[in-house]
Amino acid sequence: MLLVALNLRVAITSLGALLDEVRGGLGLSGAMAGVVTTLPTLAFAAFGALTPRLVRRHSPARLLVVAMVVLTAGQLIRVATGSAAVFLAASALALAGIAVANVLLPLLVKQHFPHRVGLITGAYSMTLTVGAATAAAAAVPVAHLFDSWRAGLAVWAGLAAVAVLPWVPLSLRARAARRNPTATAAVATGPRIRPGRTRLGWAMAIYFGTQSLGAYAVMGWLAQLFRDAGYRPEDAGLLLAGGTALGVPIALLMPALAGRLRSLRPLMLTLSAAMALAYLGMAFAPHGGALIWVVLLAIGQSAFPLILAVIGLRARTPEGTVALSAFTQSTGYLIGGLGPLLVGILYGATGGWTVPIGFLLVALAVQTATGMVIARPQHIEDER
Repeated sequence: MLLVALNLRVAITSLGALLDEVRGGLGLSGAMAGVVTTLPTLAFAAFGALTPRLVRRHSPARLLVVAMVVLTAGQLIRVATGSAAVFLAASALALAGIAVANVLLPLLVKQHFPHRVGLITGAYSMTLTVGAATAAAAAVPVAHLFDSWRAGLAVWAGLAAVAVLPWVPLSLRARAARRNPTATAAVATGPRIRPGRTRLGWAMAIYFGTQSLGAYAVMGWLAQLFRDAGYRPEDAGLLLAGGTALGVPIALLMPALAGRLRSLRPLMLTLSAAMALAYLGMAFAPHGGALIWVVLLAIGQSAFPLILAVIGLRARTPEGTVALSAFTQSTGYLIGGLGPLLVGILYGATGGWTVPIGFLLVALAVQTATGMVIARPQHIEDER
């Protein structure tokens, strides 16, 4: 699971680091470059929504093998082509593999570690963050070492291929088990869970979406905010990187803590309060208190590993877990993808950060309200 998690963002952050070189090498227009940066959230929404249907026909382990093979193939094809259209198609293929794996991991944690959902979720969300940061930092040096942007992207396909190997025996075992007519019938005729028709499902999706909206907006614009406040570009980048690094141990702690609490309300209120203080601090004292705001942001953004853990805690069955995971993430990523775009529009229109931060505070208020809905113990199967 940790090997899989290590791969779930590297194809995105490595491309982001080398986007200028890719644009020059393939002759991508500005519009096509915009499509490239928007593609992840669209792919996560579209392909993630299909995963419950696939799980009803194939074992999760087998699907994960296919997803990682697809991710490997997509990354290799996009570095082998000289066509912009094929590059986009191959990127979409790689992202399809990531989207399916995104949805499957909460289900697999629930299946294999039912009594350690918080701990394992924290471990894989922390590993995901480490993978993303490593790829962002290493892609350019690797490209320079081999004098080719293609090398800076291709190296991560090897990591995806390695992640396939431990799952092959599990996939074969699961395939043999599903040949049992009783087991197959149980999977095929089990009741369908439709989170989109439940209050809990929508609360989960909106919470995931609004926390993603804030996180993506911060990732995209925090360095610019600090530069506008008077920091040198290098120092602004270090502040962003420091906040990301600080989030790594918190990502391990937060889901484990969630698994021990009966009610998540105090925890969710604490995270929202940290985010609110960080936003207000960045609005009124962005230079003097920058370190404090970055620490508070790192705490507040641990809502991401928290909601991943809650997916497993709010379902009793594999069917419920994968359905809730797919709906939460596919709908949530659509909402989250709007964050950098809307903040950029508001920043461009007003020339300052007061209105964009006001918008983020409104999104945080919605996040907090939905957090209160999902904080109490309940299960998606009970709202069927």
